[in-house]
Amino acid sequence: MSDQRAEYGRLLSLAVHELRTPLSVASGYLRILQRDDTLTSRQRKMIDDANQACVRLVAIIGELSDIGQLDDGRAVLRAEPVDLAELLRAIGGGTAEADDRRVHLECHGPADALVVRGDPSRLRTSFDALVRAVLREQTDNTAVRLEWRRENTRAVIAIGRATQLDSASRQSRAPFDEQRGGLGLALPIARRVIELHGGAIWSPAGADGSATARSAIFVELPTSSAERPEPGK
Repeated sequence: MSDQRAEYGRLLSLAVHELRTPLSVASGYLRILQRDDTLTSRQRKMIDDANQACVRLVAIIGELSDIGQLDDGRAVLRAEPVDLAELLRAIGGGTAEADDRRVHLECHGPADALVVRGDPSRLRTSFDALVRAVLREQTDNTAVRLEWRRENTRAVIAIGRATQLDSASRQSRAPFDEQRGGLGLALPIARRVIELHGGAIWSPAGADGSATARSAIFVELPTSSAERPEPGK
């Protein structure tokens, strides 16, 4: 399996290389056209829309490259003490996803540090993507909980509506559904980052083994015996 994953990563790297060249040519010509003062408003809008599509494709190609590097072992992950509780509180206080639909995020967890060992930037980006995925899938006027706790030598993080999280302890695990629109490849990347940190990610499952709460997400990560990191570290 590891050899297949490495081969898959190399294939993605080749695809990224082949895609970047024609896309950079198209983007270059669009930028030239944007500087043309003779364009009508309709023409300018069409060119601006095309340029935004190119920008989006560039971002997706970058994410494909990231997945390839994570899969074939070229990605370098830092290993340092990270206070996961502090990181999650920062995400909870800084997200504005779904505010226009009055979907808000509530953070619940002990005030004590919850230290894991890993890459703080990668973990921050991964949990931010997971939170945004859950918030995007809620109906209007909904409260979503971001919870964390320690269970023996594991940190457990849960994201979902209160009813989903309260009943999850009585349910088995279903594979995490990372194929959700609107977030690019952020969720497949998040899963890989969590697994490379020795963690696991899943959703609650029903009697048939399928996910019963598609938007609820649970994560486990091994805790560290290190002291709480100093501020600014």
